[in-house]
Formats: sequence, structure tokens, C-alpha cells
Amino acid sequence: MVVIDGSYGEGGGQVLRMALALSAILQEPVRIENIRAGRPNPGLQAQHLTGVMAIAKICQAELSGAELGSKELTFRPRRPPQPGSYFFDVTEARQGGSAGATTLVLQTLLLPLALAKGTSTLTLKGGTHVSWSPPFHYVQQVLFPTLARMGIRAEAQLKQWGWYPVGGGEISVTIHGGAQIKGITLDRRGKLRRIRGISAYSNLPDHVGLRQKEHAVELLRRRGFEAQIEVVKAPSPGKGSCLFLLAEFENVLAGFTSLGERGKPAEKVAEEAVQEFLDYMETDAALDPHLADQLILPAALAQGPVAFTTARITKHLLTGVWVVERFMGQKFAVEGKEGHPGRVSTV
Repeated sequence: MVVIDGSYGEGGGQVLRMALALSAILQEPVRIENIRAGRPNPGLQAQHLTGVMAIAKICQAELSGAELGSKELTFRPRRPPQPGSYFFDVTEARQGGSAGATTLVLQTLLLPLALAKGTSTLTLKGGTHVSWSPPFHYVQQVLFPTLARMGIRAEAQLKQWGWYPVGGGEISVTIHGGAQIKGITLDRRGKLRRIRGISAYSNLPDHVGLRQKEHAVELLRRRGFEAQIEVVKAPSPGKGSCLFLLAEFENVLAGFTSLGERGKPAEKVAEEAVQEFLDYMETDAALDPHLADQLILPAALAQGPVAFTTARITKHLLTGVWVVERFMGQKFAVEGKEGHPGRVSTV
């Protein structure tokens, strides 16, 4: 049995999600200790427990420690991941509901189901645009197109938006099984083709979405960039707002997001997303930091070499490398220091 220390590195839910996905794919039992020890509320929270129960269902795993607040989990898969039609609701994991991120539940399931022999459909309910997780539009417009170039095909639809703290969002994902994961080299971003995006808001005055858009467009224009941003009045049971920017280059896609919150001006939301983009542009690296860490697992499973440059080597990325190598031995060479641009390649 592989034993994983959940307090390692960034000490969050990423350790759990990657360990469970690898356990299911490699059919190796795993025990995860000190789960989310680096977080203010350690142990399994609603979205983590939903991910545990979801991955257990698709490979009929035997579980020990699968309950809210648990800091230790044993997971023994009893069959390879099975394709199918699945429904998972983060709100069911905690009395009173939860805005736990649907996209983080998806992270646990995506690779196991992509490697299964058949197409799967997932319906996931909970938060769709919440802190500390990739927003739905990033997954749909940055991650999935990049994974498609590696032979992993999936499509996603947003049925309803879910914001913190109410949640209530819903996404639908189709994952095509039988993936043959290919190597890829993403060293250069190439020329910038266009910037587009959305300024979304739910159950707030119309001027919020418009101010987010106009301020972002103005900030970018001052730096010599033109952007087409659509204002979206988003259906949701809760209140919330976000600005998402998609930068399309010759060779890569990059995404930048800021979320609104109570007391945070719409202009501040715009400034945060634009600043993320500008920080990225100050480097010549190909991948934004969030895409880099999400490619670690598919890179480890690819049948050919994988190499990419990233605008920032994050603790998330280094933690992901560590988890993979607990299961598979040395797989990666990381050039550069945490917090700075760098290059990652398989060995």
C-alpha cells in the first residue's frame, strides 16, 4: 500500500485528489494521512468527501475513514474505473449544503474515466466559480482544449452557476474513454492572437457586470491590449460575480480569473484578473501557473515525453510532482525555483 502524507507541500486537497486518481488508475491501494493538514479547517470537507465517494463508486473501492472531518483515509480499488452515467452532488455531503467546487470533484474523476473503456457522462452539483478552485470557464476553455492535444477528450456545459456560500450550480461533463495519452512540448506561447472574456454576475445590479468589463478593457488598453469581453447575467440561486480572461496565443491558451465578494468593488475584480494576465506577459513562458500544475498528472501518464515552460513554479505544481513520484518513482525534472518561471519535463 502506498502511504501519502497529506501535510506535504501545500498540504491541501490536491494531495488527496491526485492520490485517489492514481490509486484508481494504477489499481494500487493507498492510505492518506494528515489530510489537508495545511488548511485552517483540516480533514475532509464536503467537496473532498464527494470526490472520495465518487471515485470509490467508479472503481468499487473499499473505504475506511470516509467521513466529514476525517484526517486519514484508506482507499482500496477493487476493479478498474468503469465508464457510465454518474451524478454527484456536493451539497449532499454536509447538512445545510455546500458551495464545494464541482471542478475539484471533476479533477479526481477526469483521468480515471478518460482511461476507462467507454464514454462517461457526469452531472456535478455545487460551486462552479468559487475560491481555491479552477472556475468552470477555465476548465472548459483552457484545460480541456490543452488536454485534447494530448489525446484526452472531454466537453463540459454549464447548466447553472454556483457561487460561495450558496452553491447550487450544476455542470455536465462528457468524458470520452479509451484515451491514449500523448506527449507534448509547450515551450513557447507564440504571438498573442486575441483576448476575450466574460464579466458575469448573478442577483446583483446590472452595473456590476458592466463596471467589471469596462474597467478591465480600459486597463488592458492602457497597456496596449484590446479585449472583447461579454457581460453575462448568470442564472444562479446565489449572489456572485467574476471576470474571466482568455488569452489565445499561437501555441497555447491561458486563463485569468478574479471573483467578486461582499464589499469588493467591481473595479477591484477587474484589476486582479488583468494583473494576473500582465504578470504572465512579463515572462516568456508558455503556460499560466494554474495550467502547469493541472498537467502534472496527464504528463506522468503520457506515452511520450512531455515538456513545458510555466510563468511560475508553484507549490501546487511541486506538490503534484511529489505525489506522482510516491506512486511511480522519478518522473519529472523541474528547472527553476518556486515562485519564479521555470521548465518541467518528464524523464
